[in-house]
Amino acid sequence: MNIILHLKVVGGLLVTLALANTQFGRYFKWKNELAQVSLLTRQIFQVHGFFIALIVGMMGVCSLFYTDALLASGALSRIVLAGLVVFWISRLAIQFFVYDPAIWRGRRFYTVMHVVFSILWIYVVLTYSAALHIAWKGTISSTGPSAL
Repeated sequence: MNIILHLKVVGGLLVTLALANTQFGRYFKWKNELAQVSLLTRQIFQVHGFFIALIVGMMGVCSLFYTDALLASGALSRIVLAGLVVFWISRLAIQFFVYDPAIWRGRRFYTVMHVVFSILWIYVVLTYSAALHIAWKGTISSTGPSAL
């Protein structure tokens, strides 16, 4: 599988995650939980949740439909990919160092989700890191990017 396909897979996964965000509130019963906080806190939570989903979706769209531009050897592609790597490394670190293991330990579904999302974040980081390496080195030939 080459880097173009990996970026498109990541793009599809991120778009799916952004769309799935529309159901998180219902699953996690956020309406009930957020009723207990101030109006300002509730609205900040909702706005931040919306913008996180929007950004993740836009990352996915860029990866799906603008793969060649992401891999181009130029300042814009490098800074965008570097930002994506930093963003997703941060998300991976949060998975292990911020979320309390008490959330998922002893709960089969949450444990499976912890493992699945850990693998997903690792895959996303590796894919964007490989793309950054290609964009940085300018290893795109006339026949396309080198394989991952």
